[in-house]
Amino acid sequence: MNVLVTGGAGYIGSHTVVELLNAGHNAIIVDDLSNAKADVIDRIETITGKRPVFYKLDCKDKDGLRKVFSENQVDAIIHFAAFKAVGESVKKPLQYYRNNLDSAMAMLEVMEEFGCKKFVFSSSATVYGPNNPHPYKEEMKAIESSSPYGWTKVMIERILTDYCTAHPDFCAILLRYFNPIGAHESGLLGDDPNGIPNNLMPYIGRVAAGQLEKLTIFGDDYPTPDGTCQRDYLHVVDLAVGHLKALEYAENHEGVEAINLGTGNGISVLELVHAFETANDMKLPYVIGPRRDGDLPAFWADAGKAKTLLGWEATHTVEDMCRSSWNFAKNAGK
Repeated sequence: MNVLVTGGAGYIGSHTVVELLNAGHNAIIVDDLSNAKADVIDRIETITGKRPVFYKLDCKDKDGLRKVFSENQVDAIIHFAAFKAVGESVKKPLQYYRNNLDSAMAMLEVMEEFGCKKFVFSSSATVYGPNNPHPYKEEMKAIESSSPYGWTKVMIERILTDYCTAHPDFCAILLRYFNPIGAHESGLLGDDPNGIPNNLMPYIGRVAAGQLEKLTIFGDDYPTPDGTCQRDYLHVVDLAVGHLKALEYAENHEGVEAINLGTGNGISVLELVHAFETANDMKLPYVIGPRRDGDLPAFWADAGKAKTLLGWEATHTVEDMCRSSWNFAKNAGK
């Protein structure tokens, strides 16, 4: 299968491209490198022995997308391209709505022009909003969010649902995943955002490497056992495999399907910090700061549907995630 991966040079996208290539598929990456590095393409080739086709392109550029489709037989899309920081989205809502919605709309419109009917969407647990109880289940109403980032995921899920109603032969898989961390076992791929990281693990990695002075934990007064937020952390390679499984499912199905990808376990920020310290035999300097806008106290997945429908479940432990994260972070940029 020829798979177009938007945002394929990014953190989750690059790991997914590795899984696609190792499974015998062909990968075409579209990425504007706004939050990724060009040498990721070389690293993917080093790991897999295969070089994905790469276009440096903003996914909102419909003429550019038409060129990609014209030059390649595209069988399916995995759509990662999006701004993704919850806190930043609260401060820059217009940028998030414009980028995330326009990129998805442009892709769907060009797909329609070229008759491509398989779409795996990088959605998020944030679509469950602030009022659903955890663990989150796919049958819960997913029509609200606590941040502009999350609202873009809600809106795109709605767009895809309506599109599938209008085009019954179209298949859209909505992968609602939780908090990916970890890195490829080679140490060549990991979460290495441009600038100061917005997500927890790459920040921990840079503190551990001495690139940042200390970690700030945003709030210790949440209604959780240790006062810090609880999340469902899963290994990025497990998540990448989930996309491969979703693609295989979409090949023989039509309509829209929402599926959680998570471990089903809630881990607090402090627990993750201490797990990193234990797994890598070090101490991390950290301070407690104020709460961050848009953060919910706790949530984790019910991952039963993924196991039943896709034959997928997370296999890596928290220690695996912490060790692989440090293995990448200590060499990142060298």
